[in-house]
Amino acid sequence: MKAVVFVGRGGPEVIEVQEIPDPRPARGEVLVRVHAAGVNRADLLQRRGLYPPPPGVRADVPGLELAGEVVALGEGVTAISLGDRVMAIAGGEAQAELAIAHERMLVRVPGCLSTEEAGATMESFTTSHDAIFTIGGLRPGWPVLIHAAGSGVATAAVQLAKVAGAIGIGTSRTPEKLERAKALGLAHGILVSKEEPRFADEVRRLTGEGVPLVLDFVGGSYAAENVAALAPRGRIVVIGTMGGARAHVDLAALMKKRCEILGTTLRPRPLEEKIQATRLFMKEVLPLLGSGQVRPIVDAVLPIARAREAHERMERNDSFGKLVLAL
Repeated sequence: MKAVVFVGRGGPEVIEVQEIPDPRPARGEVLVRVHAAGVNRADLLQRRGLYPPPPGVRADVPGLELAGEVVALGEGVTAISLGDRVMAIAGGEAQAELAIAHERMLVRVPGCLSTEEAGATMESFTTSHDAIFTIGGLRPGWPVLIHAAGSGVATAAVQLAKVAGAIGIGTSRTPEKLERAKALGLAHGILVSKEEPRFADEVRRLTGEGVPLVLDFVGGSYAAENVAALAPRGRIVVIGTMGGARAHVDLAALMKKRCEILGTTLRPRPLEEKIQATRLFMKEVLPLLGSGQVRPIVDAVLPIARAREAHERMERNDSFGKLVLAL
């Protein structure tokens, strides 16, 4: 089968499309013929050797989410049938013509989603739902600060927050991305600069005392402003470190406000925890997708042969929403 392969560690130049052996499903697993696979920032980190996959998963074949058709069943599989149209989060190796998924991680694709949209759904919506509801505890009426408003996970979070009756406040370095996010339900947009990001004063002006929840994809360079933007007993959920993994934080301010900083990522969690997150997605997000209240935002669909271009575009932050590879 054909797959995206990293032939070393480094920039997009290490990406090739190669023929590799077909995988075989073990007990409880399913073989999926992949038709679409989302590209995520974790793929860029993995390419540079900074985000290793779970044990037993190839480090040289990226891909955290997929959509396709079930073509083979491992022993004991009962929840999924041959020919089912499915989407799933994967530990890796999803950017290939064939991929393995545990049967309990698979979600049947609703008829309203194209294959390409399905390939852009699972990572962004499961991650955002887990971060803002399961971990962040978002409630109706709350203002929530969502950074990097044009990213795949953020575009999902903006929509989920809107449907939940929350007030989305987003940041971006690009005015156009803020305007597009407003069309998805973002209430307020804050333009920030790369050199000296400042947003806490504007957040407090909009909210009075700050926000009870921050969804942070940036990390280090935003940490101090995040704390300043929090309301008493507020919570920062960190799900990315695009701006660095180390930060200087005013602990006295954190203590005074009795606030929390929580970190999360899906990939290294035990299988049962990932299944639980998938089940919550199915219960609370899938009906919203089915009814059209939320939708995956696809910036572009590229053939697998242009995987290098997809990485280059993501590194330049050119995209709004998800980049998807078609196989």
